[in-house]
Amino acid sequence: MTFVSILYVILAILGLSFLIFIHELGHYFMARRLGMRVETFSIGFGKAIYSWIRDGVRWQIGWLPFGGYVKIAGMDTADQRDLYEVKDGFFGKRPLDRILVAVMGPLVNIVFALLAFAVLWGIGGREKSFSEYTHKIGWIDPKSELYIKGIRPGDEITAYNGLPFQSSKDHISAPMTSHGDIEVQGYHLNPITKAKAPFTYTVKPYPHPSAIDKDVLTAGILQPASYLLYNRQAGGGNNPLPEGSPMQESGIQYGDRIVWADGLPVYSAQQLSHVLNDARALLTIQRDQEIFLRRVPRVHVEEFKLDSHVKEELIDWQFEAQLNGVKIQKLYAIPYNLNNEGVVENQIKFIDKDKEEEAFPKHPFSSLEQPLQQGDRILAVDGIPVNYSYEILSHLQQHHVNIIVERDSKLAAIPSWQDADKLFNEQYKWEDLHRLVSQIGVAKTPQTSGNLTLLDAVVPKMRKDFKLSPESQALLQDEVREQAREIESIDDPERRAQARHELENRDKQLLLGLPSIQDERVQFNPGPLSLFGKVFEEIWHTLKALFTGSLNPKWMSGPIGIVHVVHDYSMVSLKEALFWLGAISLNLGVLNLLPLPVLDGGTICFSLYELITGNRLKSKTLEKLIIPFAILLIGFFVFLTYHDLARIFSSWPHW
Repeated sequence: MTFVSILYVILAILGLSFLIFIHELGHYFMARRLGMRVETFSIGFGKAIYSWIRDGVRWQIGWLPFGGYVKIAGMDTADQRDLYEVKDGFFGKRPLDRILVAVMGPLVNIVFALLAFAVLWGIGGREKSFSEYTHKIGWIDPKSELYIKGIRPGDEITAYNGLPFQSSKDHISAPMTSHGDIEVQGYHLNPITKAKAPFTYTVKPYPHPSAIDKDVLTAGILQPASYLLYNRQAGGGNNPLPEGSPMQESGIQYGDRIVWADGLPVYSAQQLSHVLNDARALLTIQRDQEIFLRRVPRVHVEEFKLDSHVKEELIDWQFEAQLNGVKIQKLYAIPYNLNNEGVVENQIKFIDKDKEEEAFPKHPFSSLEQPLQQGDRILAVDGIPVNYSYEILSHLQQHHVNIIVERDSKLAAIPSWQDADKLFNEQYKWEDLHRLVSQIGVAKTPQTSGNLTLLDAVVPKMRKDFKLSPESQALLQDEVREQAREIESIDDPERRAQARHELENRDKQLLLGLPSIQDERVQFNPGPLSLFGKVFEEIWHTLKALFTGSLNPKWMSGPIGIVHVVHDYSMVSLKEALFWLGAISLNLGVLNLLPLPVLDGGTICFSLYELITGNRLKSKTLEKLIIPFAILLIGFFVFLTYHDLARIFSSWPHW
């Protein structure tokens, strides 16, 4: 850990201590104002490492900085005296006075949160990634119910379970806090006309396919949309393509935004990876007088049921394509019988039914995956013109990716998050994209149309084929070992086997060789009351899910987790630190108002009972109520601390 990081940890601890200080100061101020005798004001728990006396009050700093308290005379339930007999003590005052003292601490935290949000609004809010607040979907699990129902990247989410969509965190938090099925609302978006068709689907949350822990749930949306920008580094420094990158000869420039790849508009890095690795060829097809694109499966010949005539033709084409160094069974082909001029005669059957369903899924990703028809003629493979079937076979052996970028896509000013989705759709014209796409594989393909540019086709490389420095190789090996260790801890045998398979195929994953893909920035600056309401709503729904049992408490953060969050965001910007101090302060205020005996809310409930009925709870009764809850609270904090540390250590690199 660097000196700067240690400094931010100290500042994060001081920030949390400040929130506790003002909370206890609220109790202290009201207690003194109402004539109660304050004995001790402590910041932190445990033995005092420093203390002093002022105005008859012992002020101290405990060695454990998480927490604090104000001790008012007559609050010690273990005292043998009747607590109500201490006239200048807490219980010696009227019930209304006790309520005022108890409520003042949470109130100070709540007011501070509102002030922090007001200051944040006044200085212009925070710069956030477009992906954090977009309603647009970047990637969806092809095995999910939502996918089967027709949800695709580019569609928009507006609500989960009737609650308006707030940020990309909702894609995880809504399924995890939902008790049973979850209702998903949004719009199907037609990218050509920009028309929106509303939808409402009810689906069952299920374990997130990318998560090690099966308790992490999803409704199927795995990634929000994002800009795919190749640009300079954040400070304006150079960001060169790595040695041997397939993109080096593509013509890509700083500021280019990838908007289309191999027949599909691209909305996220995960979708782009899917396009690169789903083993489909982009074919230019002529059907009568119409020319269009199709995404057709590239499959090893050994997967097909071939009659002798078709097999002999493939062998002839293999010879003409000079592919004799590869066994015919290991060559890539498409599941269609062609004549010598590349005209489809009929579809070829698979040996394995599952492979056939994978090639021709019941729910295709897009209309470009519709099967070819008899009489269709193949004009080009991956944008490379062909005249004969042996040329088709030759070009199927190496995947060339066609990419269209929006050039000079940087916005004139950082847009508001409220306008970002509209701008995302409108920064280029669909007519320009269609003009470029319609010419792929046709002679004299234009390279530009409007602000769009078709890059030179690239051949993606496997991860294992990139040259890495010894340091990078060591880091990668450590990362793989750590992932393997986490995979072995998975209880579900099926998920464990799937995770092993994905890790084993990691080195075979095809990449473009871009050093990093950046997102666009947006200005997130809701009004103070709006931001206050958003944070309060998150707290309320989290508590509701916690008490109904739909949320495992291990996903909540304890003191160490809170410090970790403030530390991480403080290093991003002071504005982020200010937001998180406000959000944590609001959490502290709300949680302390819960009607539990050991919290301020419990004290308020006891006092309200006495105020309404006129009956006092006996000192022994208070002791029997408070002590067990205090033990439970301590145990809960130990539980949260354990999981905080587990999450932090699991994210650290292993040397």
